[in-house]
Amino acid sequence: MGDAAKRSTIYLDPALHQALRLKAVHTHRSMSELVNDAVRRSLREDQEDLSAFEERAQEPTISYEELLKDLRADGKI
Repeated sequence: MGDAAKRSTIYLDPALHQALRLKAVHTHRSMSELVNDAVRRSLREDQEDLSAFEERAQEPTISYEELLKDLRADGKI
């Protein structure tokens, strides 16, 4: 971690804490590195989800009733 790293207290489930400690030992990385990577991945996934939602916001919508009618007309239900 660089000079700009911020210290924070977090509370982990005991089983998660043990798993994180073991993973840190086995991967020769610090628990902080592992947590930072996990948070980055989670935030990146959130951003990707939001981007996909924005892209699809302009797509036409269909009501549930219309969907059922179309499925029945196509012989799918």
